[in-house]
This record gives sequence, structure tokens and C-alpha cells, in this order.
Amino acid sequence: MILFQAWKAIPIFLTVVVLFIPAAEAQQPFDITYCASSTMTTISASEGLIVLSLDTKGIAFSNHENKVFDNMTFHCVAVGKVVAGKPIGTGYCKYLDPDGDIVVWELSIDFPVDTLKAIQGTGKWKGIKAEGKAALITKAKSITSDTRQVCRKFTGTFELPK
Repeated sequence: MILFQAWKAIPIFLTVVVLFIPAAEAQQPFDITYCASSTMTTISASEGLIVLSLDTKGIAFSNHENKVFDNMTFHCVAVGKVVAGKPIGTGYCKYLDPDGDIVVWELSIDFPVDTLKAIQGTGKWKGIKAEGKAALITKAKSITSDTRQVCRKFTGTFELPK
């Protein structure tokens, strides 16, 4: 009787393996460093609250052996606020690869770690599913008072349709 019940479990086990293992293998890691310069426009500044917009441009390079998102340039726009010294905001970034294909990311700013989620791709990136976190590596002295220059580490996973 026990042997008969064990045989009934085999099809269930195989179904789980067939359905879930390929999906797990499809996700791949990415690890990039990006450096950028942002121009800030202050909308309002008062004690304890600054409301601003950011226009950011930069370049990214891959630290991972798969070289995903390597040598991509990007443009981001964001709006946010700084409350008691803590930046919070939202924005969008367009990453352009050397072949001219793009990935559009939705950005959630919540210092010290930002969250990004891919919402669109073209060419080889069409149908991309990706998300990750970006953390500050270094912040240089601003070249002018309305700009910020930073480098961040952006890690996560991505998946392309088969």
C-alpha cells in the first residue's frame, strides 16, 4: 500500500520540477556600477523640507562575468523631497545599450537604498523582467551648487522571455 502511494507522488514531483525549475534558471544576476551627474532644480526649500527635481545622466559598467548592462548610458528624471535630511522620491530612467536598445526603469528613491524595476524594453530587452537595489558607493564634491556627482552599485536579477 505504501509503495502504491509513493508511485502516486512521482507524477506530482515531476510536474513541480518541470514547471518551477526552468523558471528559476531563467533569472540571472546583474551587478553594475554607475556614475552620474545630476542637475537639481529646487522647487521649494524651507526648514526641514526641500522639494526638488533631478535630471541625471551617466554611464554604467558591469561587474559581473555575464556583462549584462555593460557600457550603457542612461538618462533619469525624478521628483522628490528631502525631509529631515532624508531623500524620498520617484522617477524613471532610460538605459541605452551600445546597439541602441533600451530598458526603462521605474525608480523609487528611499535613502540609503533605491529600488529599480524594469517596466519596458526594446530590441533584445523586449519583455524584460528585472528589479534591483542601488546603493551609494561615493559622492564627490559638487562641481556647481545645483549638481551632484555620484557612483552607485546596482545589483539584482533579470529575466528575458524565451
